[in-house]
Amino acid sequence: MTLKQAVQQDLKSALKEKKAERVSALRLLLNDIIVKEKQKRAETGEGKDVELTDEEVQSLVASSVKKNREAIEEFKKGQRPDLVAKTEKELEILKKYLPEQLTRDEIEKLVSEAISSVSASSFHDIGRVMKEVMPKLKGRADGNLVRKIVEEKLS
Repeated sequence: MTLKQAVQQDLKSALKEKKAERVSALRLLLNDIIVKEKQKRAETGEGKDVELTDEEVQSLVASSVKKNREAIEEFKKGQRPDLVAKTEKELEILKKYLPEQLTRDEIEKLVSEAISSVSASSFHDIGRVMKEVMPKLKGRADGNLVRKIVEEKLS
């Protein structure tokens, strides 16, 4: 079963169970998937059978998770606890479709390896280290956390 099919199946279940928040979050995700498939179809010029790979769907989910995290921060600044709670629930629903997230220790180990492989020695090498480590962490770690760890290691 592809990730898209899993989302569709979960949406059907949520509709049957009448879980409005889950239905809303999954509909938004499914809509993003369909829009991306249409874009891909237009770019390639292929027929109806263009589907996103699981990796592409995970990338969409990661993007949605990032947007929700940013929205939560803004809602907190705006003192909107109702929207914070709603967005946090959506975030938890979306996280189910991401690969297992790495722990801080695992990220630190990969960052240390990247620092030694690019021979980084100063704060000015952050870009090179990030370029080396991020492909290895794709979808399995928050980029802001990785950057923070890289900055700590290089300072």
